[in-house]
Amino acid sequence: MYTLNRRNRGIYVTNRFEALGVRSLIAEVLQKQGIVTPTPVQEQAIPALLSGHDAIVQAQTGTGKTLAFVLPILEVIDPRRASVQALILTPTRELAIQITAEAKKLASAMGAGVLAVYGGQDVAAQVHKLGGDSHIVVATPGRLLDHLRRETLHLGHISMLVLDEADQMLTMGFLNEVEDIIRQCATQRQTMLFSATMPGPVKQLAANYMKKPVDIRIKTAHVTLDDIRQIAVETTDRARQATLFRLIETYRPYLAVVFCRTKIRAKKLNEALVAHGFESDELHGDLTQAKREAVMKRFREAKLQVLVATDVAARGLDVEGVTHVFNYDVPIDTETYIHRIGRTGRAGQSGVAVTLLAAKDRGSVARIEQSIGQRLERRRMEEFGVGAEALSGFDVELEDDEDERPGRSEKTYGYTGSRPARTAGRPAGRTAGGRPAARAGAGRPGDRRGKTIVKAGPGTRAKAPASLREGAAAGEAAGAPGARRPGAGAAGGRKPFGKRAEGGPAGAGGKKPFGKPKGNPFGKPDRRSDWGRGGKGPGGGPAGKKRAAGRGR
Repeated sequence: MYTLNRRNRGIYVTNRFEALGVRSLIAEVLQKQGIVTPTPVQEQAIPALLSGHDAIVQAQTGTGKTLAFVLPILEVIDPRRASVQALILTPTRELAIQITAEAKKLASAMGAGVLAVYGGQDVAAQVHKLGGDSHIVVATPGRLLDHLRRETLHLGHISMLVLDEADQMLTMGFLNEVEDIIRQCATQRQTMLFSATMPGPVKQLAANYMKKPVDIRIKTAHVTLDDIRQIAVETTDRARQATLFRLIETYRPYLAVVFCRTKIRAKKLNEALVAHGFESDELHGDLTQAKREAVMKRFREAKLQVLVATDVAARGLDVEGVTHVFNYDVPIDTETYIHRIGRTGRAGQSGVAVTLLAAKDRGSVARIEQSIGQRLERRRMEEFGVGAEALSGFDVELEDDEDERPGRSEKTYGYTGSRPARTAGRPAGRTAGGRPAARAGAGRPGDRRGKTIVKAGPGTRAKAPASLREGAAAGEAAGAPGARRPGAGAAGGRKPFGKRAEGGPAGAGGKKPFGKPKGNPFGKPDRRSDWGRGGKGPGGGPAGKKRAAGRGR
């Protein structure tokens, strides 16, 4: 906002945050960060919170909610008091880290301390920091309760309490923990509840622990999605992985987030991406905290091109430069869809969100389209060079949701111990997995037939999202994959799908040799490749030979 300065007969800039009641010192820090115009949620929430009212704020992620509660907190706390005066509860560690980083940039200007408290950190180190000048604590419910039980943290001086992503916290089963924490806070406090949705449990929580809250609702679905090109690529479960690989090769994202339904699917997909030379890593709940932080650090520094994540792990993820989001699995509802694609198209930048659409997903996508009032642009996998011939070169993985069967381990896949002895012979023409024998050796180790996914290397990606988008636009206009990345091969040409060079690894002249292929017919080198031939299965080793001798009798 420009204001005429009559004394100096000139024009100077007044940050619009000052008009909302934010002190000039903080407004100047915001201006140095390039933040001079409040978002709608900030314009409505900041004045209400500065007046001391409790508030229920319903807004989508990516709308500036963090500053909407951090700025009022900084106006109220007293850095001269050596006590925790504000508590921000978040559902995930990543969101706690993100909020802490943003709050520290502003709090340091006024001498206030901000501390993140979450699981996976050294407890003794946290206790030591809590004994210092920490005025604002950003915490996850589990670790915070641990400190309360140890009496290493007291909430009696808390004057401001924030429940961020309240709907997600309750969805994750933190209701009892949240209520325990609220009861230990000071009675005379200001409570702020931020949530993307308002299900019954969230409303009940507000009714039980808030005093005449101001209700602020920001209709942001269109604001959040305006800068995002939304595409649905029609594929099949069998071709899902091949389609994703060709999409990444076509669009060449600067940074991309790929969402999977479960932790195991995220792990398996990341392994496949890495095997094909992509700079990829995974983010889900099974990782240690050190690993999660290392992955996010590499992704923020653009040392990773692709991040394969689950919904919970990526909740509130805000990384500058994410140009593409890929829904490998269709989200379960509209709110999840909006949250996922909201990882791109942030801060006024454009983005692309691609959803892989199989026949079974059409109903879910139709409901999402109805909710957002927009039809996703339709493309077909054949436009990206994925067809029957292309699939013959991939280690195709049938999407049968086997990772969600009861009793199956999330850490391993397949058999990990002794297997019952076979009582009948296998039907002719079938392999151990029930697949036709003609395809049994398609993915065996060392036979990487038809792999056209380009290895990562220097020059693989554009150095900035803008230039990358220009290149992607050209590729999209042609409706076909872009040119081969530099450094991918000496000849620079593209090897056709489903074909193998003469004299390839399968035998002379590139022909498949006769007889049963050695190794695991599923294409994964593990101890099952020696099943029944002296390995650890029932046909090999002392135990297996003893059973075999018994059957002979």
